[in-house]
Amino acid sequence: MPEYPDVTLYVEALRLRLAAARLERMHVLHPFLLRTTDPPQAAFDLRAVESVRRIGKQIAIGFEGSLFMVIHLMIAGRLQWVDAGERGVRVSLRLPRRIALASFEFSSGILHFTEAGTKKRASLHLVRGEEGLAAFDRGGLELMEASPAEFRATILRENHTLKRSLTDPRLFAGVGNAYSDEILHHARLSPFKQSSQLTTEESERLLASCRTVLLDWAERLRREAHGQFPAKVGAFHREMAVHGKYGQPCPACGTPVQRIVYAENECNYCPTCQTEGRLLADRSLSRLLKGDWPRTIEELEAMKLSHG
Repeated sequence: MPEYPDVTLYVEALRLRLAAARLERMHVLHPFLLRTTDPPQAAFDLRAVESVRRIGKQIAIGFEGSLFMVIHLMIAGRLQWVDAGERGVRVSLRLPRRIALASFEFSSGILHFTEAGTKKRASLHLVRGEEGLAAFDRGGLELMEASPAEFRATILRENHTLKRSLTDPRLFAGVGNAYSDEILHHARLSPFKQSSQLTTEESERLLASCRTVLLDWAERLRREAHGQFPAKVGAFHREMAVHGKYGQPCPACGTPVQRIVYAENECNYCPTCQTEGRLLADRSLSRLLKGDWPRTIEELEAMKLSHG
């Protein structure tokens, strides 16, 4: 799922391309995508763009007359852009039906909204006024604006694992599964540590890591885009430290990265850097192995050798 760095790049790219642009026509290609009926699609035709902003992991495009288009990419949603000079005779509208959700024809170019996979979760809402837009703000704290005291008060508000707290949009805005792994690794904190157990020093360290990781990745993706519309948007990047790196060496200490798989997500961590060498028990494997579940990375490696 696109998170703060990816959505920030989308917002920056759209601001540049939609400045002084006018929406000529909106094509919604799948009925499930549009989740609202008032205002109607036609109300946006020929309106000028006035703003582009991020709301958590969502993108809001504001039009004259205080109308807003809210795009939520969810897991597999992506945006593509075709400049006005390249679109020719509507060739760019003919995207593969299996991924095409919508196309927005602006005076400056065409914005394509796509989603890979069979589970269509991405959404488009059309709303009126700032009051209507406010309904999409889950209330999460903006990490770049929070003071250490505000951050600590927020993370202590509910007692969860740090992984769950960071990814809860009611607590923090813009962080999901991928970057929470990277943040916790940078902060050298266990993803399963309870938020109520955080010391003041640890919460300050965690806030600093949130900012460092998210800003560093936004800048890295900005450099990779070379001024073009963002193309490398996604939950995994090869240069990540632990996310998606199961079994590969931790860049800080060389210990094989471990993971816990649950539902449709996974948690990636380094035992040496984050859990004092302890392996976190994966529920499915714990049920299978029972008392044989290895407690340390050394026990895990010994188990692998004995079964090799």
